[in-house]
Amino acid sequence: MTGSEPTSRRRVLATLGSGIAAAAAGCLGGDGGLGGQPTYEDGTVSGINESNVSNRSASEMSTAASLAQQQPSSSVTPLDPISLRSHEFVVESGYLGSTIQGTVENTGTDRIQTVEVRTRVYDDAGTMLGRYLASTGDLNGGSTWEFQVIVLETPSDVASYDITVLGTPS
Repeated sequence: MTGSEPTSRRRVLATLGSGIAAAAAGCLGGDGGLGGQPTYEDGTVSGINESNVSNRSASEMSTAASLAQQQPSSSVTPLDPISLRSHEFVVESGYLGSTIQGTVENTGTDRIQTVEVRTRVYDDAGTMLGRYLASTGDLNGGSTWEFQVIVLETPSDVASYDITVLGTPS
């Protein structure tokens, strides 16, 4: 073995590693439909006041807290084929209370393995009060999903929200 062989191998491995990293980066961005940071869409809250909303009881709050999803998946990313078709802030009776409801569509032909709707809610001063989500699996091409995100804040505390949809391709 000569002194130049290890350097040569290192160069080959470094070049190969750089090429693989560049190829992977190209697959995750732009026109491939994958990658990047999620883009949030603004949502408004209207017609909510103390007179038309009752607060959750302690047992209703406990139920809501056990059902509210707050831990996002690390395996989802923005995908071109999934589209947020509609969304609105809705106050439901009972344990549901504050919710954000809407529809997501898979406009592609391939099944999306996991779809996740992420929301962030804000007060009148623009301070984020919390992050909540809803998720589903196996959204076939051309299908829609009607989601409901349970929000733990009192309806009168929420002034606005933003929302995005992410997924994991099959």
